[in-house]
Amino acid sequence: MNLLLLDPAELDGGGVRLAGRRAEHLLRVLKVAVGDAVRVGVIGGQMGRGRVTAIEEETVRLAVELMREPDRDLHLELILALPRPIMLQRILKQATVLGVRRFHLIRSRRVEKSFFHSPVLAPDKIRSLLLEGMEQAMDTWLPEVCIHPQFKPFVEDVLPGLEGQGLIAHPGVDGTVAGLPLSGRPGQRLLLAVGPEGGWSDYELGRFLACGFYGFAMGSRILHVDTAVVSLLAQIQLLYDLRKR
Repeated sequence: MNLLLLDPAELDGGGVRLAGRRAEHLLRVLKVAVGDAVRVGVIGGQMGRGRVTAIEEETVRLAVELMREPDRDLHLELILALPRPIMLQRILKQATVLGVRRFHLIRSRRVEKSFFHSPVLAPDKIRSLLLEGMEQAMDTWLPEVCIHPQFKPFVEDVLPGLEGQGLIAHPGVDGTVAGLPLSGRPGQRLLLAVGPEGGWSDYELGRFLACGFYGFAMGSRILHVDTAVVSLLAQIQLLYDLRKR
């Protein structure tokens, strides 16, 4: 836990009283004492520091001072063919660490319908995974997760309303990561579409390309979806940073 996240409703006159998992982390892992300072952030808001003012049994009181906005440069949304539940858990957390601002979990031909009934998609479970990613990355942006159980309504009704340059990863297409149309301008918005391990169907790929998505391949090796997502997000951020200079 690199950042102690607070819900805005928890703040009371510039202070907060913590119990449960966060207090346990402060007491057992960080071993704080009265007067110590820790990094804090308000979900959807600013970051700063919290100074320990009291320790009472299993609770910790902090005086909170918020001083700055988190860095929010590249705005990237991930359009993901819904993977197996255990893989989805890893992706939600790691993609949040790597800065994804919104997730679109969609159906593709190679996605099993039963995946949409997984307990992992329960709102409380999703939120806990996202918060873990935010704590790790020291970010206060809580990503939105949108679930689209049918492909055609998503690509016809939702996709045209999304803002940003579209990118779609698919084996065998001509484009490359080096050729990605990234401007490096502050606040650039991107939509990254990643399919199942078997790839998108020809119909699905064609619909994305018709919407102006840039198709590219990652090379000859077929990666697990969670590996591909992490690799792609890291490469896109690096390329964006290089072109920003």
